[in-house]
Amino acid sequence: QLTRSIYDQFISQLQSAIKEEIQEVKNEGNLEGLFNSLDKIVEEAKDREEPAWRPSGIPEEDVRSALVPYLLKHRSYLRKVLREKEEENRKVAQSVLAGRDRIAELQQLIQARKEAWQ
Repeated sequence: QLTRSIYDQFISQLQSAIKEEIQEVKNEGNLEGLFNSLDKIVEEAKDREEPAWRPSGIPEEDVRSALVPYLLKHRSYLRKVLREKEEENRKVAQSVLAGRDRIAELQQLIQARKEAWQ
């Protein structure tokens, strides 16, 4: 009975020490918040119909599969911006040419008035 009492006391102390240690680890690592966010991610994933992305084991293919769509989208965006800038440059070039024509007209007008005045 004495051995049983010592055994029960040892078990209860061990359980309380383990519980305290677990609580300390939970508090230090903010595990409760992390577990809650993990539960939230799992709940959101249940509604998803397509399977989640998994690496194939070939790094080149994994990187390519992740980067190619982004790069294609970026290329499309850059082409759009290029077209816009080319159009803007075309309009500015027309404006410059119109300005040059106006300057040439004014120079001819000045020359004609100068000759008329002389």
